Amino acid sequence: MTHPHQFQHRHIGPSAAEQKDMLQAIGVNSVETLISQTVPEGIRLKKPLNIGKALSEPEFEKHLKGIAARNKLFTSMIGQGYYHTFVPNVIRRNILENPGWYTAYTPYQAEIAQGRMEAILNFQTLVMDLTGMPVANASLLDEATAAAEAMAMFYANRPKEQVKNDAHIFMVHRDVFPQTKSVLHTRAEAMGIAIQEFEKSDEAISTNVFGIYIQYPCARGSVIPFGALTAEAHKNQIQVCVGSDLLALTLLVPPGEWGADAVVGNSQRFGVPMGFGGPHAAFFAVRETYKRLLPGRIIGVSVDAQGNHALRMALQTREQHIRRDKATSNICTAQALLAIMAGMYAVYHGPEGIKMIAGEVHKLACRFALSLDKAGYKLYNNQFFDTLCITGLEDAKREEIRKRALQENINLYYDLPSGNIQISFDETHGEEELARLGRIFNTEPVQENKSPLHQEVSRTSGFMEHPVFHTHRSETSMMRYIKSLENKDLSLTHSMISLGSCTMKLNAAAELYPITWPEFANLHPFVPQDQAMGYHHIFEELEKDLCEITGFKAMSFQPNSGAQGEYTGLMVIRAYHHSRGDLHRNVALIPSSAHGTNPASAAMAGMKIVVVSCDAQGNVDLADLRSKAELYSKDLSCLMVTYPSTHGVFEESITEITDIIHLHGGLVYMDGANMNAQVGLTSPGNIGADVCHLNLHKTFAIPHGGGGPGMGPIGVNEKLVPFLPGHPLVKTGGASAIPAVSAAPWGSALILLISYGYIKMLGGEGLRNATEVAILNANYIKARLQGHYEILYTGKNGFCAHEMILNCVAFKRQCGVEVADIAKRLMDYGFHAPTVAFPVVDTLMVEPTESESKSDLDAFCDAMISIRKEIDEIENGLFTNADNVLKHAPHTAAMVLSDDWAKPYSRQKAAFPLPSLKDRKFWPSVARVDNAYGDRHLVCSCQPIEAYLEAEGVS
Repeated sequence: MTHPHQFQHRHIGPSAAEQKDMLQAIGVNSVETLISQTVPEGIRLKKPLNIGKALSEPEFEKHLKGIAARNKLFTSMIGQGYYHTFVPNVIRRNILENPGWYTAYTPYQAEIAQGRMEAILNFQTLVMDLTGMPVANASLLDEATAAAEAMAMFYANRPKEQVKNDAHIFMVHRDVFPQTKSVLHTRAEAMGIAIQEFEKSDEAISTNVFGIYIQYPCARGSVIPFGALTAEAHKNQIQVCVGSDLLALTLLVPPGEWGADAVVGNSQRFGVPMGFGGPHAAFFAVRETYKRLLPGRIIGVSVDAQGNHALRMALQTREQHIRRDKATSNICTAQALLAIMAGMYAVYHGPEGIKMIAGEVHKLACRFALSLDKAGYKLYNNQFFDTLCITGLEDAKREEIRKRALQENINLYYDLPSGNIQISFDETHGEEELARLGRIFNTEPVQENKSPLHQEVSRTSGFMEHPVFHTHRSETSMMRYIKSLENKDLSLTHSMISLGSCTMKLNAAAELYPITWPEFANLHPFVPQDQAMGYHHIFEELEKDLCEITGFKAMSFQPNSGAQGEYTGLMVIRAYHHSRGDLHRNVALIPSSAHGTNPASAAMAGMKIVVVSCDAQGNVDLADLRSKAELYSKDLSCLMVTYPSTHGVFEESITEITDIIHLHGGLVYMDGANMNAQVGLTSPGNIGADVCHLNLHKTFAIPHGGGGPGMGPIGVNEKLVPFLPGHPLVKTGGASAIPAVSAAPWGSALILLISYGYIKMLGGEGLRNATEVAILNANYIKARLQGHYEILYTGKNGFCAHEMILNCVAFKRQCGVEVADIAKRLMDYGFHAPTVAFPVVDTLMVEPTESESKSDLDAFCDAMISIRKEIDEIENGLFTNADNVLKHAPHTAAMVLSDDWAKPYSRQKAAFPLPSLKDRKFWPSVARVDNAYGDRHLVCSCQPIEAYLEAEGVS
């Protein structure tokens, strides 16, 4: 008997007895034989992973408690875009700590994602209301990268005259957060954009300028009326983006009312922990004219097949996986879970509560400003919301204040270039903090709190007027609202999610519960290093373990999504070539089967994309690769390759592929999307890659969160270590570091705890076993579905890696059944669809992961085989191509219970096609959603309540 607390046997689904039965079905006698027949011998690791002995769950908790104690929790008054906040317990318990919310996938299958889409729609409505803009997306990664996305959007949207005159200057106000400036510089360089700073408005207007970025309130706290600058910019066809603060906008005139083209920022202070930098949901709102250029996802309102109100992801043709190298963004992850939390914070407090919180924060700042003024301090800012900037201090005085602040366990912001000290207030501060500040600055308390905000910057317009922001004040009501939305969504709490390339594995509670510990959750990312020694221990250990797993020399944890990891890896390659004087090396070879983010990322990194063909087996065409490597030899920058391939096969020629690139002076970037088939068996370094990003939200157990958060750190070999990204406020990266790629030094540091726990509780042996069982599970599904579906690609011995592609093109040709119909019908069986139409059209890509037991795999296979029989019925003429159970799927309870049933099949066939469903049935909350209607009538905010009543037939 295994130890009851041993994590490996909780994480890995099939028991030893089940594995034996599965091997028999596959036709091999052992897991070792299966792996030897699947993974090429030449790339296998020669020794076990040196990760150490696995910790049991109780041992890991004790271990992590010791690490947490090394973090020091001071009162944070640093600001700079990060603020302590009260996370309402009803949201913490029912969303952040609830697998019904955090294990759900991106809402591409709208009918089983209505709950989280409604929650995100609340977030979009909140953002639109507070910014005064007509369109907002479902969130981006962080404030700094959102600013960079706005710059890229503006550049792509330049008027013809500006393009003709090579308008390539982006003006950035001097008083913008340092991390935002750094990320803007990183993104601008590869795009041929020149960043110039300005202080006075008239400096920003020039014939070579296409866009302007300003902060409101500014980084030093000032509230500056930028309306005149915006009007002047528009006269010159210059676009204006504003970085702002949602809480401040309850008191300040929203940028949309004075003409901003885009408004971005961070929603963190709406009930999301600081988490040493993330994850947090950035917001991005634009004028109507930008809605088809807007990066990221938009949740839009549509109707279903019954004419009822339904939600969906709108305007998906904008997305990178469709537009590829023509995309203006490579974003494929939002911060859905955090956007949901921020939206729910607003639902819980309502406009009155939010404005009251903002008012209290502002009053504290006003009172202490008067205290400072009476004590003779000089304030930089005349108008402010929550941040005071003290200027004109001598070095000795500043150092004295710093020491007293540390004695009071308070962190202030010390702007080293200017010598200023800044104090930022948040909703957790009160009388006690004012008293401690008084001791630090030797000031007397005052009760007067007269606001310095002038009428021209004070908000008069209403916001958050939709009923959802006025209904749920009691915890009972809020709890039931959250639960009602959760009940509409399918997640890992219901059944296996077999999405190929997305690796929806178990997100264990033992890995996740430490993220709400205050020692980790409540740390500001810019605290002194000695206050975050627990975090630094995590970083060091995780880097060591991931380097062992990948075969690399060093890691950067700064990229906060897989797409950001791709981009960062390419920028590091670019910096390496430039350091050698090879400025001309800008060609990226990309296989035709690559993820859509690959060409989009390469384009963002300033590279020229050359597509390499694949052969009939789905492998990289070696002849075409050699030909193009030779043709572009002098200009070759890199190859982007996924391993195992996007087609779910371990290509035998992978080392030959990497050798060809290196022979011509290029480097190899490996997409880490399929690392779940590599860990412990082979590695990117072993195969010959120079850099690889890791999707921690796939292979290393960070949950998908309904479409985010994610993490995409990169590993590099020795030659690339010097170029790992730095940060303007905290030392990170190499000796020749590229500028920052994300706002926070270590990206979404809080959720690194999850991957740390995954590795420590599995240990080296468990990590390898997890990979082996992932391959076993995939081949078991392949064996069961063989004969019912065509498996498109396999390795030379007839096995797949950890995923496989089911070819469904014949169904479309013979009886009009599309892969989308199979996806919708799977909902009736209680399953989320596999990946639809990627990487090959008219296919389904299936990945079961190692977490699913044999019974779970069998349930999925039974559903797929049953659907195949339903397709047979159409092919045999029992039902017509247009009127059958697949075309009408999914079937809601309302449809099945309706008095009007005119379908050619029975209600039981519609709702209970297998006997097992009678014991456990998941009901989709809407019928098939009309995608075209939603795009033709784009609505991305909560509609007036009358619209819902009309949709439901209520008068």
